[in-house]
Amino acid sequence: MPDNKQQKIDRLRAALSNKEGDRVPVSDFFWTGFMERAREKWGADFDPYRKFDLDYVVVNPNMDPIIRDFEILEEDGVNIKLRTGFGAVIRRSGRAPMPHFDSFSVNEPEEMESFVLEDPKDRRRLYRTGDDQINGVGDAIGRNTPSWDERVDANCGDMPVFGSICEAYEYLWRCIGSENSLIWMLAEPELLGAFVKRIGDFAVGLTEYQIEESRGRLSGMYVWGDVAYVNGMMFSPEIWREHFKPITERIIKTCHDAGLMVIYHGCGDARRIYEDFIEIGLDGYNPVECKAHLDAVELQKDFGGRLCFVGNYDVRELESGDRDRIKRQALYKLQSAAGGGWICQSDHSVTSGVSPESYEYMVNLIREYGVFPLDMDRIKREIADLDKKLKV
Repeated sequence: MPDNKQQKIDRLRAALSNKEGDRVPVSDFFWTGFMERAREKWGADFDPYRKFDLDYVVVNPNMDPIIRDFEILEEDGVNIKLRTGFGAVIRRSGRAPMPHFDSFSVNEPEEMESFVLEDPKDRRRLYRTGDDQINGVGDAIGRNTPSWDERVDANCGDMPVFGSICEAYEYLWRCIGSENSLIWMLAEPELLGAFVKRIGDFAVGLTEYQIEESRGRLSGMYVWGDVAYVNGMMFSPEIWREHFKPITERIIKTCHDAGLMVIYHGCGDARRIYEDFIEIGLDGYNPVECKAHLDAVELQKDFGGRLCFVGNYDVRELESGDRDRIKRQALYKLQSAAGGGWICQSDHSVTSGVSPESYEYMVNLIREYGVFPLDMDRIKREIADLDKKLKV
């Protein structure tokens, strides 16, 4: 029998408070190719959150600066080129895993002053079915996304729902491009700083609006913010602290004041600012990429009891389809859950290269071995056996 919503909320709150609940929580994000393979296996109505009884789902509002449907510039059945409400021209090519940003509407620093940010509390952001960049541009193009309100309503009855918001740097680069963002931090700090403050007010406003309009249906908030890459920060921690930390702190406080849990999604290796996240009260950090040399088991030695790690299951092990490798990864990462503070997810997303059977096997392993109190003797013994078998 599936767990009820309150069981899942209690489980998440325990993990995000670095305490042991009943068992280790599990959730994830899923690529289109995985969803297609799973629908072939389990039927057209396949829903991973219900099929695997996952512990929460994230629902994005329309965050586009200007609310409008995509403008299709080119399309040939395989490739598509379009313009979004961010003013960005984006190209998707065949089955490429990521879209390519061809251009942005801001090309000179002075243009940041006139960049239009429509009202963050415009009703269409939550109640309109249509196109928007965050929901519709990923490993595939999605059109006519059902409204935020409709998607929240469809899920909130039986599982915790998290709203979401982009923090200021994530939003900034989507408006002006990564190159301009990084150059103007140094070359035009006043103009960029003023724009970042406007973005911050927008982000806090849209966070407040989701909370207001959820009428108690939200359990948490995801904050999207990639400020690092595989080898470290994309810019100095000092610049992050000056421009972006205060806005992230405002978002977290707004959510905590409303009783919501907060998870920050930041790709790459941002360890240099983990202490800052702890200082401003962040509950959980995701996705903790293995590809960025991050290991939740090792991170717990420095941050255990102060920051929950959400993710860090190496998706390459799932992609291998090798059950011994999948099990070894599950058992190894479960060590980071001792005492609480780990939520099982991939170290980014469940990719198109993961078979439905492999993902189901991983979930069942976490359910079997992830019951508190963890049987660490058994877990370590079986890791040792698998190491011998795999010659690790």
